[in-house]
Amino acid sequence: MSKNALLEKYADVLDAGRRLNIHPESVRRLIRQGKLPAIRFSNKWLIERDVLEQFASHYDPRPGPKATLL
Repeated sequence: MSKNALLEKYADVLDAGRRLNIHPESVRRLIRQGKLPAIRFSNKWLIERDVLEQFASHYDPRPGPKATLL
């Protein structure tokens, strides 16, 4: 497996920010809080694309309490 093929499985903080429609520092905050699983590699956070897609499917970037149905 080549290096590029392996890295295609992962997204960096910038890619994750674009996918979640939030600032890259907010992505780092989610990682530090343990809400978004990531690995640290060569001073860079990497998120598995499958995990990112699963997280994005239920993530709401709006601040504050979320409205819920009863």
